[in-house]
Amino acid sequence: MAATLPTSFLAPVARKPKPSNSRSVSSSTSSSFLSNSLSLSASISSARSRLLLSRKPCRVKATTLREKDEKVVVEDSFPAKTSSSDQQKASDSGVSANTPSRVESWIIKFEQSLNIALTESVIGILDALYRDRHYARFFVLETIARVPYFSFISVLHMYESFGWWRRADYLKVHFAESWNELHHLLIMEELGGNSFWLDRFLAQHIAIFYYFMTVFMYMLSPRMAYHFSECVERHAYSTYDKFLKLKGEELKKLPAPEVAIKYYMNEDLYLFDEFQTERTPCTRRPKIENLYDVFVNIRDDEAEHCKTMKACQTHGNLRSPHSNTDTITNTNTEEDEPDSGCSLPETDCEGIIDCVKKSLTPQ
Repeated sequence: MAATLPTSFLAPVARKPKPSNSRSVSSSTSSSFLSNSLSLSASISSARSRLLLSRKPCRVKATTLREKDEKVVVEDSFPAKTSSSDQQKASDSGVSANTPSRVESWIIKFEQSLNIALTESVIGILDALYRDRHYARFFVLETIARVPYFSFISVLHMYESFGWWRRADYLKVHFAESWNELHHLLIMEELGGNSFWLDRFLAQHIAIFYYFMTVFMYMLSPRMAYHFSECVERHAYSTYDKFLKLKGEELKKLPAPEVAIKYYMNEDLYLFDEFQTERTPCTRRPKIENLYDVFVNIRDDEAEHCKTMKACQTHGNLRSPHSNTDTITNTNTEEDEPDSGCSLPETDCEGIIDCVKKSLTPQ
């Protein structure tokens, strides 16, 4: 027993790990956690930078196809005057327009072909009914011309009510466009374009049908709706331009309507500048001395509408001219203060056609 006691008593005891080993394990765990945190922070930072880059005003890929023989004449007559800050943003962003895919190109061509066919059909009807009755024709045109902007605003308000999308610039610009077209209509009424009951009946009932058609078209594809309005505005510009060349000398001898003087010579031209998205505010100030000047300004307004509708065909590309100038004077950077014009994802309102196309496109 005495021999066995020391053996059991003196059995080696299991040693605990040295503290140095525990510190090394803890150190390696901490370094691994730190590296994972840094990589996560870097990924968040890069994602944030990509998000800020995607919110630049001139960023998304071009969605319109222009053939060489479809060059809009109003672009040559009225070159765009954009602010230097917009040009700097576009150059800093480094985002260029990508070429549309084959399917998208086919969709765009189909939309534009349908719009051109519809526009030419309406033009043919108006030519037959109002060949020598210019003021009545202009009354019908102006009654119809402001309807699309009502449709755009209605759909945008519906999207905002559903919580899908919100952008104040679109609502502002479209309202300014409808305000401009309203005064064109008031001018034609003062010139006697609405004298006959049949002209009023025809214009107003076409406008009702046109409203619901444009609402449906805008919900289906905003790009298609904007292109259709571009076709209408281009035709309006061409109509007024031909009228000025035909009746120019006669119009110079006639006085300007009172409503035209009040609108174009008003001290407050905020809404007048607002619909001209391709111009810096206060760069265009019309003069009114006779009826010829009135129609010159109406023609120029239609040119500006045409350019705005063309810009709208690229999703998210429309910016209020005054918001651009406010950005210049604002001391806060875009990184410090988020874009107040869009608080929800922009892709939610690109229309049914684009949503279906995106769902079918493999990620």
